[in-house]
Amino acid sequence: MVDSYAKKTEAEDAAKNVAGVTALVEKIQVRYPSTYSKTNGEIAAEVVTALQARWDVPNDKVKVKVEDGWITLTGDLGWNFQREAAEDAIESLMGVTGVTNNIMIKSESKEAAEKAAIENALKRNWAFYENDIQVQVSGHRATLTGTVDSMYQKEQAGSIAWNAPGVWSVDNELVVDWD
Repeated sequence: MVDSYAKKTEAEDAAKNVAGVTALVEKIQVRYPSTYSKTNGEIAAEVVTALQARWDVPNDKVKVKVEDGWITLTGDLGWNFQREAAEDAIESLMGVTGVTNNIMIKSESKEAAEKAAIENALKRNWAFYENDIQVQVSGHRATLTGTVDSMYQKEQAGSIAWNAPGVWSVDNELVVDWD
């Protein structure tokens, strides 16, 4: 049990970065002190303000729903970094008990994602010197399969694929095999 959503996500990230962790079962609950209370309306107003304060989240593109402190984000954005920035903007707000990020990526680029661009980016990254990662591309969807040594490598490979022009979705099917 923790007293903020930010502490919950920090604990999750720390556990994923431990050598040998191949899966994570998370049962952390966010509980604020009984003396603390905010209405869903107050939380929603703070979320909207936090999103508007970010240069990397386009105004009026993200819709917010709040239910018992749980935030659901929806809308269409051009890049995954904008999607991640929207979530980052609100995770430290008081009253937030969780976040569901349902924002879709609809790139302005009509070109399909390029398999070679993703493969080359993976080869340039120091974290993947001996890993067996295959990239499949179908239109705007990139699928990563194969084996990596850690949860960190799996997340990094997914981030690299998301950064490729024309990628609207990534299926990260990499298996973590620590041995």
